[in-house]
Amino acid sequence: MMKTTGCLLLLALITNQVNAQETRTFIRLNQPSKDNNAVTAPRQFLVGSTCKGCTLTINDSTAVVYPTGAFALPVNLREGTNTYRLKTINTDGKTAERNISFTYSLPEKPQPVTTFSIASVETFPEGNLMVQPGDIIRFRVKAMPGGVARVGETLLYEMPQAPIPGIYQGTYTVKPNDPLITGTGLRVTLKKDAQETNRVTNAIFSMAPSGPLVIKTTGDMPYLEFGLGDDRLGGARMQVLDTAVLLNVSGKIGNEYRVQLAKNLTAYIPAGQTAIMPAGTFPPSSLTSSWRVWGDDKYDYVSIGLAAKLPYRSIQQINPGRIVLDIFGATANTNWITQLQNVKEIKNAYYEQVSDDIFRVTIDLVHQQHWGYKIYYNGTNLVVRVKRQPPTPSLRGLTITVDAGHGGSNPGAMGPTGVYEKELTLLIARELQNQLVDEGVKVIMTRMTDSYVDNTYRILNNRERDPDLLVSIHLNSAGNPLDVQGTSTFYKHIGFRPLSTAIYKRMLELGLKEYGNVGNFNFALNVPTEYPNVLVETLFLSNPSDEMLVLDPDFRKQMAARIVLGLKDFMAAAVK
Repeated sequence: MMKTTGCLLLLALITNQVNAQETRTFIRLNQPSKDNNAVTAPRQFLVGSTCKGCTLTINDSTAVVYPTGAFALPVNLREGTNTYRLKTINTDGKTAERNISFTYSLPEKPQPVTTFSIASVETFPEGNLMVQPGDIIRFRVKAMPGGVARVGETLLYEMPQAPIPGIYQGTYTVKPNDPLITGTGLRVTLKKDAQETNRVTNAIFSMAPSGPLVIKTTGDMPYLEFGLGDDRLGGARMQVLDTAVLLNVSGKIGNEYRVQLAKNLTAYIPAGQTAIMPAGTFPPSSLTSSWRVWGDDKYDYVSIGLAAKLPYRSIQQINPGRIVLDIFGATANTNWITQLQNVKEIKNAYYEQVSDDIFRVTIDLVHQQHWGYKIYYNGTNLVVRVKRQPPTPSLRGLTITVDAGHGGSNPGAMGPTGVYEKELTLLIARELQNQLVDEGVKVIMTRMTDSYVDNTYRILNNRERDPDLLVSIHLNSAGNPLDVQGTSTFYKHIGFRPLSTAIYKRMLELGLKEYGNVGNFNFALNVPTEYPNVLVETLFLSNPSDEMLVLDPDFRKQMAARIVLGLKDFMAAAVK
């Protein structure tokens, strides 16, 4: 009863906020957040809310106000200061006004260097580097045009197609016993007409140890990244590893170790997820020994004998369903694979040595649909635990995690009326919980109140409680509040896509605009392979029309019902 009461209090709070707004005349803006704004784009938006039923004008022209009181007004700026007077009036004649200004200026054009100097030096990759012979460091230098720029003896070339003269580029290859790599910055020189000047990089460059540098993974969820690319979700993840996995370091870029998985394959791992092994530790390698394939009352297992905890990477394949696992640094010495008859989901398990340092394990599944798997070490034996298909296509008896996105100090997006994503995701999640319970589902909720729950904790809690499926509820947001709207679902692993497409198709039945079914998504709760999972971005909270829909309790029920139908469709198609 306490949990239900908490949800009702949240609903009452949102309702009271809306009702309170109806009793007074006001203008509340969340885009822009300031009254005076310097911008470099000619199209801007005024997004916010006013009292329900009020009339809103912008510079005396009537503007559209949604029944919720929300508005989203595009403005096209001319150079200089543009001032907009917003005025609202209610049925009693009471008014409120607010002035917003945008100072629009074109982005400054880059200017060439006019004095004999080096204005800037950029290096790629960026940041402090620990390098080894053969590594390439790229340089881009802005300096006075017409000179000769060098790093050591390496010439940098002035680029004729650059936006301005005086942009020099080139690559420097690290040499054995390189005299320039001394734990300091690298010096760039510029010569012209018997003059010479120089500038030292901000980044520091040091040589990797001549002997092996081995690290091991630490913490609950260490992960490898493909490269140094980054966005708001972090770098593209290659694989979550077990703890104490050994990795051979070939360099360091900022706070990321570059690790050599195989002769022609490197990856990156945050230094904070590792510990340095004692000097003299052998680089990770092992012969493989015998395998065992067996089952218990819930899972099938493949256990591969190794002498050390080696790094690995797994992918899901479909049509037919299989798990492909590459073990780096392993060499085949497996002369028998013992397979017991109590397996139910593993059809075949076999291997090939695809290169000297990549040992590939293939696990053919009985069914097309992937139901999840976990990779971990038992001692130095690498184990793949494969989840079995549910016994029936019914939702009844399943355990499903319903994740209400954001919460507490992480509010998520804000709608034009001022409602936060965290409030609405909880209401939708609670409605989905109620409908799933009616279907006979055991529901795990990641949060029940307006509380902050770290994503890592959410993942670890699910790992411990082992759900059959996970549905994460969010609302999307965009800088353009008028033209971007609709529903979407997201997945990372191809074997879990059917779950996301089943829900997506049902959500579109509500007449929502199509934003897309998005794959390879790097969202934390899409990363686990232990169970099929989906992120449902129900609507765009930034869009006034979508916000109006999600503020309606009846529409939230309809969305939850469509998610349930999508889950049923998925089960009916997947359980064969």
